Amino acid sequence: MQTLFITGGAGFIGSALIRLLIAESGWRIVNIDKLTYAGNLESLGAAGHDQRHIFSQTDICDRAALDALFAAHRPAGVIHMAAESHVDRSIHGPGDFIYTNITGTYTLLEAARAYWSCLNEPGRTSFRFHHISTDEVFGSLGPAGMFSEETAYDPRSPYSSSKAASDHLVRAWQHTYGLPTLVTNCSNNYGPFQFPEKLIPLMILNALAGKPLPIYGKGDNIRDWLHVDDHARALRLVFERGIPGATYCIGGCNECTNMEVVDTLCTLLDQQQPRADGKSYLTLKTFVADRPGHDRRYAIDAGKIARELGWTPRETFESGIGKTVAWYLANGEWIAHVQSGAYRQWVETNYGARQ
Repeated sequence: MQTLFITGGAGFIGSALIRLLIAESGWRIVNIDKLTYAGNLESLGAAGHDQRHIFSQTDICDRAALDALFAAHRPAGVIHMAAESHVDRSIHGPGDFIYTNITGTYTLLEAARAYWSCLNEPGRTSFRFHHISTDEVFGSLGPAGMFSEETAYDPRSPYSSSKAASDHLVRAWQHTYGLPTLVTNCSNNYGPFQFPEKLIPLMILNALAGKPLPIYGKGDNIRDWLHVDDHARALRLVFERGIPGATYCIGGCNECTNMEVVDTLCTLLDQQQPRADGKSYLTLKTFVADRPGHDRRYAIDAGKIARELGWTPRETFESGIGKTVAWYLANGEWIAHVQSGAYRQWVETNYGARQ
């Protein structure tokens, strides 16, 4: 049984990947997560208690702790997605993003390189360091065109700048030291277990609570939406079959304005859980001042990963958003734990012996 390190495995995308790998592969997973505010081991579901899942509450900036984990578990590779990821938070407090996304990636790369350099030749050849990034590193698109693996970097926020820096570090470690790396850049993810600071869960939960639905500017910013389970399938394919040194763009082929997203959510909620007062959730929409430096449009050309690895998204935005709304309506306990902070007590109770 081979071991795989996943950093940020208690986060939204990381937990989806672990659920997939535990259910559909033979990998033994060491889940490395600092458990900052958005880290929630409840999101792992049954996979978190599987004998092939090992949790380590570790900061990726702690070199000694990382060295100990590499020595103890001897992984066949690393999938690195631990990051601070919310643009608004990066605008108001960029320091955490610089520390985790840049210093943390550097520290993890050096720990991985030290471990990898001592492996035998077959081990060095098969080892992979897979870094998960974002389409935001490419900047903003006009009305036409799409991001691809050849697009020049043009980050516009503290968050996207920190991710761009980490991407460059990963490629430099491959070019300079020969570490077998992979980089993927994805579009906006959505789906179950997403922390409610992000657009879709925020709008769902605000609507259910009768709170305003804040929409930046005119609501005409466009994003390409990717269901998190489709993303998890793509990440597994890239890690297991991708070419070292390569980059793959992963997109959902679902461009929508923020207004279209909110309108769709309100319509689904009107159908599935109507308000007691008989009004539409659409009446809760509220326009607020636009975010500083708000990128106009993102869109990804996912042709390379389709051609080379055979991946295409299974979910359209219509099918995926319907399942997402249904999941939030059916999982009130998870939502209540997140909103109250009780998920932190759950972690201490269920994982205290592993920390």
